[in-house]
Amino acid sequence: MRHRRAGFKLKRDPSARRALLRGLVTNVIEYERVITTVPKAKAARPLVDHMITLAKRDTLHTRRQAAAFLNTPAAVKKLFDQLGTRFGQRPGGYTRIVRVGPRKGDGAEQAMLELVGSELVKRAAERAKRKEERLQALKEGRGESEDEKQQ
Repeated sequence: MRHRRAGFKLKRDPSARRALLRGLVTNVIEYERVITTVPKAKAARPLVDHMITLAKRDTLHTRRQAAAFLNTPAAVKKLFDQLGTRFGQRPGGYTRIVRVGPRKGDGAEQAMLELVGSELVKRAAERAKRKEERLQALKEGRGESEDEKQQ
């Protein structure tokens, strides 16, 4: 019986489990979403939330704690520079798990672990890019029509 034994084993020994979760958390912070199995997403979710909570405090000690857990310095930089300020007023619940269906190879149930609000950031960037392209096309179109009018 597993009374009072919380957490996910994920069929790994402790060092392999820690390495797996560190990699997942680092990737979620760097790319703002990752697709993995449902149990791995559920195991990584509290760790991602804890890293963002550390980033909200932003002291030297919390930076060192995050750097000790995350795999890359770029993830630490993004965590404290962007995510800490983005979630500064939010009291919790920084991540979302969305089930995306079975994996093709072995049929394992997959889920997307993503930061809340990341879809808005990506959509806004895409929208700005499309708007800029439209403006550029209009300028080029108008420039040609004005040249034709002058001739």
